[in-house]
Amino acid sequence: MKKRRHPIDKLYATIVSRRRADPKKSYTAALFKRGIEQCAKKLGEEGVEAALAAVSKNRRALRLESADVLYHLLVVWAARGIKPKDVYAELEKRESKSGLAEKASR
Repeated sequence: MKKRRHPIDKLYATIVSRRRADPKKSYTAALFKRGIEQCAKKLGEEGVEAALAAVSKNRRALRLESADVLYHLLVVWAARGIKPKDVYAELEKRESKSGLAEKASR
């Protein structure tokens, strides 16, 4: 039986595959072309939109904005050469620590 890939892994692979696509035909390629600063700025904008959707109590808006945040976070990861498995490993390391202990260790 074939193991199903996580949707984050699939989206990341799509993002990486479009990195060198025509920016006139691919939003992802256009983001990469604009540079890491603009990719990070877009991630921040989407984060604010998700936060505003959360306080508005609009579940649909929060769901949509959350997908935007994840997409733009993955673009930033790809721009910096961070793979989802790297983040998964970090999350696994933190599983046995309390949030307060983890914060104190930084």
